[in-house]
Amino acid sequence: MATVATKINITIKLDKDLVRRIRVVAAEQGTSVSALIASRFEEDLAQRERYEAAKKRILARMDEGWDLGGKPLSREELHRRR
Repeated sequence: MATVATKINITIKLDKDLVRRIRVVAAEQGTSVSALIASRFEEDLAQRERYEAAKKRILARMDEGWDLGGKPLSREELHRRR
């Protein structure tokens, strides 16, 4: 089943110079300020989702542990002075 994207308007306050710079970038890319900002949020959220997925994978691997071979050191071996 296809999902329908619902768009809403939001209002944000930005510094005049920042708005001017964003407009220049949007014009250079042939897009609107709104589309440029939405695209940036989508990129940031996608990156965050990839990070969280990678974090879950590595934590799962750490829980499994790694077999490095060999045998565990005894208490005496562990505390042996050289």
